[in-house]
Amino acid sequence: MTWLLPRLLVVLAALGLGALAGYLAGGLLHTPDLGTAIGAAVGVDLVVLLDTVRGARLLRWLRGDMALGAPRDAGFWAELAYRAERAVRERDKAIADEQQRLADFLSAIEASPNGVVLLDGNDQVRWCNAIAADHLGLDGKRDLGQPITNLVRMPAFVAFLQGRDWREPVLLTAPDGRSTLQLVMRGYGERQTLLITQDVTERQRADAMRRDFVANVSHEIRTPLTVLAGFVETMATLQLTGAERTRVLALMQQQTLRMQTLVADLLTLAQLEGSPRPPVDRWVALGPLLERAVADGRTLSAGRHTLALGAVPALDIAGQESELFSAVVNLVSNAVRYTPDGGSIGVTWQARPDGGGEVQVRDTGIGIAREHISRLTERFYRVDGSRSRDTGGTGLGLAIVKHVMQRHGGTLEIDSEPGKGSCFRIALPAGRVRSQPLVLETAEAPASRVS
Repeated sequence: MTWLLPRLLVVLAALGLGALAGYLAGGLLHTPDLGTAIGAAVGVDLVVLLDTVRGARLLRWLRGDMALGAPRDAGFWAELAYRAERAVRERDKAIADEQQRLADFLSAIEASPNGVVLLDGNDQVRWCNAIAADHLGLDGKRDLGQPITNLVRMPAFVAFLQGRDWREPVLLTAPDGRSTLQLVMRGYGERQTLLITQDVTERQRADAMRRDFVANVSHEIRTPLTVLAGFVETMATLQLTGAERTRVLALMQQQTLRMQTLVADLLTLAQLEGSPRPPVDRWVALGPLLERAVADGRTLSAGRHTLALGAVPALDIAGQESELFSAVVNLVSNAVRYTPDGGSIGVTWQARPDGGGEVQVRDTGIGIAREHISRLTERFYRVDGSRSRDTGGTGLGLAIVKHVMQRHGGTLEIDSEPGKGSCFRIALPAGRVRSQPLVLETAEAPASRVS
């Protein structure tokens, strides 16, 4: 209120000065009373006129964009302009803070791995992040204000939105037809809707693989168990001759070995998936590793095939020896199982231009059709299930090879053609291949004899 007293003084001064000037002018015209009244009125009018000009400047500032400062007047109008300017600046700051919070919130939603769509009371798109736009085929700018049912025309989606029964999420095929989306809807505010989308394609695939895995394991174990149970019942209820008993025991041993092999392969896969990556500073000699694998292949073949090991250079491979041996021996065993009697199998090492190398296992077997090659490393996948079981395979060998190569930074490559055999290659990067260090032998000089 510091402006009140000066303002009263200004008004009184204008009134007094106007009255004085009017009195003097009226005295000259012999009308001092009238001159005094007119002078006082003119003084007050001048004050009002000045206030009107100052008020007009302030009003013009308030009506404008208010980017510049308020008019710098004195007294009452200065106080009013200061308080108006402060209120405007506080309002602008509050709006800017609110906008920043909104921008931070939307940025956080934008960074979410899930899609988010905000719908108004008429189910029109108010905002959506990039993930939701990709999931539902929307345009984050062009489609704002559009009814979402005009943009996403899937009947199942429309029924879910309009049904308003959102207690459980719904699974839908994405508009691109290649992925599966899980949609969650929740109401908020005044009839507004929050739509959350999530790509669950990989989860669905993993669940399907898990179900298939359990079903396959159950089937693989149930078959030999059924055979064993039948043989046990036969031996318990029938009088068998010595030759029959020997034959039944041999078949039981075969089925038992099959289950043991299956369990061993399952344990190997579990260890590969749960153990740390193999070291890059533990070196395994390549030659002895391949020789052991070929020897195991010859034992499995029992002379029915020709197995040859090509010249192996003096190289070391970095990694876990047991895993590398398992990968090579699985390829050799597969070649033996799927190559007819009298066929040939060759194991060779081939250097690569990038400094790495590959172990090649080539056979003259039955070959594999192109449409099956991409699925060969799936667990329990078989091109011909009956033949695989006849050969003693578990359906896990190539899955083990793939995991070993992934853990060693390598790859499994397959070339095959029906009737022309197959070539399986496990390729290792340059960082896991080195020439064997030279070992220098030094002969000790004979000690001199003291006479």
